[in-house]
Amino acid sequence: MERSYNGKILHVNLTTGDITVETPDEKFYRKYIGGSAMGGYYLLKQMPAGVDALGPDNVVAMMASVITGVAISGQSRLTVSAKSPLTGCIGDSQCGGYFPAKLKSAGFDGIVITGKSEEPVYLSVNAGQAELRSATHLWGKTTEVVENTLREELGDKKLELMQVGPSGEIGVLFSALLTRSSHASGRTGMGAVFGAKNLKAVVVQGTEKPGIADKASFKAIAQWGVKNFPESDIVTMGTNGTAETIGANNEWGGLPTYNFNSGVYEDAEIIDGPAMTEKYLKGAAEGNQNREGRGTCYSCTVRCKRVVEVKEGPFKVDPTFGGPEYETVATFGSYCGINDLAAISKANEICNRYGIDTISCGATIAWAMEAFEEGKLTTDDTEGIELKFGNATAMVEMVSLIAKKEGFGKILAEGSARAAQKIGRGTEAFLICCKKQEAPAHMPQVKPSLSVIYAINPYGADHQSSEHDPGYEAYPEFMGQIGLNNPQEEHALNEEIVRFGMRTQHVYSFMDTINVCQFVFGPAWQLYNMDQLLKVVQSVTGWDMTMDELIQIGERRLNLQRAFNAREGIGRNEDKLPEKMFKKGLKGGLSDGFKVDRDLWKTSMDQYYKLAGWDGETGYPSQAKLDELGIGWASEGF
Repeated sequence: MERSYNGKILHVNLTTGDITVETPDEKFYRKYIGGSAMGGYYLLKQMPAGVDALGPDNVVAMMASVITGVAISGQSRLTVSAKSPLTGCIGDSQCGGYFPAKLKSAGFDGIVITGKSEEPVYLSVNAGQAELRSATHLWGKTTEVVENTLREELGDKKLELMQVGPSGEIGVLFSALLTRSSHASGRTGMGAVFGAKNLKAVVVQGTEKPGIADKASFKAIAQWGVKNFPESDIVTMGTNGTAETIGANNEWGGLPTYNFNSGVYEDAEIIDGPAMTEKYLKGAAEGNQNREGRGTCYSCTVRCKRVVEVKEGPFKVDPTFGGPEYETVATFGSYCGINDLAAISKANEICNRYGIDTISCGATIAWAMEAFEEGKLTTDDTEGIELKFGNATAMVEMVSLIAKKEGFGKILAEGSARAAQKIGRGTEAFLICCKKQEAPAHMPQVKPSLSVIYAINPYGADHQSSEHDPGYEAYPEFMGQIGLNNPQEEHALNEEIVRFGMRTQHVYSFMDTINVCQFVFGPAWQLYNMDQLLKVVQSVTGWDMTMDELIQIGERRLNLQRAFNAREGIGRNEDKLPEKMFKKGLKGGLSDGFKVDRDLWKTSMDQYYKLAGWDGETGYPSQAKLDELGIGWASEGF
C-alpha cells in the first residue's frame, strides 16, 4: 500500500548547524496526524518551561499532515508552532498557498528548529537533503525582493519559501511569516521568532508526490468537490473572497465597528467583497478580474484569494501582495471606521511586504484610535498624527510606522495590551484582547459561544477555532454527523451551547491538525462535510479511522496546547474576555445594547471545564483526561 507521508521529520539546530532526520513510525503518525498536534508534541518534548520566546531555547515546529499535497481542494496548509512572543502562551499559526504541498514534495512531513544562528541564514530543503546557507544579503529585504532573489539565485521558478519580513527581524511582536508575499502565517508572532533566531527563510524544492492508498475512492471524492462547487454555499466565496461575509455580519449586527463599539457599519457596502471584485481586483477595468484577480492554493478549485491592483489615487496597490481577506477588511476598515477600500488594500500590502499580522495590526490601531477620540492619547503621543476613526491616511501611515518600529509605531508594534500597560491613562478600557492577542472580526456579543471559545483558546482569541453559533441551527444534518442534534434559540448561552462550542472546537482542532482549509472542510456550510473529510483521510492513508477517532485527535491537540500553557502557569487565570465586552453595550442595528452577561459567562466557563475534564479552579487538563487521550506524559511540569 502506498504511503501518503514521507515518514521523515527534519531537525535543525541553528546554534551548532547540526541537521538530522527522524523517522517516526506509523503509530506516531496516526496518533498525531500532523499540524498543531504534532507541533505541540515536539514543543512539549524539546522545550523547557519558562524560556524566552525570543531566545535560542524556543522551539519552532513547522508541520504538514498525512494528506498534505494530494490533489484535492483545501489540503495545502501548514501549521507553525512555537512559544508566542505576543502572548507568552503556545503560538499556533496556519497558512495556505503552495509551500505546504511543496514541503511534502521536498521529502519531509515537518521541520523542527532549535537554537539561534550567529549570522542570518536560510534553510534549503531539496529532494530529501537540507543545508543552512548564508542569508546576510537577504536580511532587511522585503518579502517580494527575497522571493525574486532566491528564485533567481537557485534557478528554480517553482521553489517555494516561507520567510520573515523586515518587521520580524526587528521584533514587531505580531510579525507574520509569508509565502509568495501574499499567503500569511499571521497570528501569534511566529515571524518575530524566526527573526530572533536569525532565520530568514525556509526554501523547499522537490517533485515527489504523496502516495494514495485507495486511488479510486480518493479520485471520486475529489471530482465530487469540483462538480458540486458551483452549487455549494461557498461558491460566492470564490467569486468575492472571504470579504463577501462583510454584508451578512453587518446585517446581523455582528461586524465590529469603531473598535467594537458597534456591530453595524454604515459604509459596509463600500468595503465588502462584491465592491472589491467590481472595482479593485486585478483586471477589473477590463472585466478580467475573474481570471487575473483571483489567486488560489495548491490544487484548490475555490480560488478565494484576492489579487488587488490600484493604479490611481493616493493609495496605489501592487498586486504582488495579494489582497485583503475578511478579517483584514474588517480590522483596517470597520474597526477603524475606514470606508476607503484602496486604503485598506494598501495597509494589507504594507503588512505583506514587511511581514506583519493584519488582524493584530488593524485592531491595535483601532484601539489607539478610540483612545485618541477619548482624549487618552494626543498628537504629542502620536507625533502629530490625527489618529481618529475614519482617517484613512493616518491609518495607512501608522501601519508603515508599526512595520518599521518608528515613531508611535514603535510602541504599537508590541500589540495593544502591552502598549496600554506602558501608556496607562485608562487606555486599558478600550482593549479587545484575549491573552494579549487582539480579537478577530467576530463578536461574542452576537455569537455567544465565542465568548467561551475566545477565552478558552490556548493561543488567544481566534475565529477559526470553532463553528459559530448560527451554524448549529442552519445545518442540522451536518451537525448530526458530529453528535450535535439539539440546536438552541438565537443568542442562547447555556450548557448545550457550551457543548456545541467545545465539540466544534475539537472538530476545528482536528482540522488544524490534518491541516485542511476550514472554508472547504467542516461541519456546516463548507464544501465538504465531516463525513466526507473522514472519507478523504481513509482513502489517502488506508487507515480504518472513525469519526470519534478524528475528533479525539482534535481534543488531543487542544489538551497538548493547554498542557504547554499550564507549564507556563497559564490557565483559568488568563481565560478572560475584554472588560469592554461585559461593560459596554453595542450601539445600532439588530445588536443594539448587546453585551456579554458576566454571570452567565462565568457559569458557562464552569460548564466548559467540567465537560472538558479540566480542573475547574486552575483550568489545567486533569491527569485522567491526559491519560484518556494517550498523552499522560504531558502533565510533567505542572
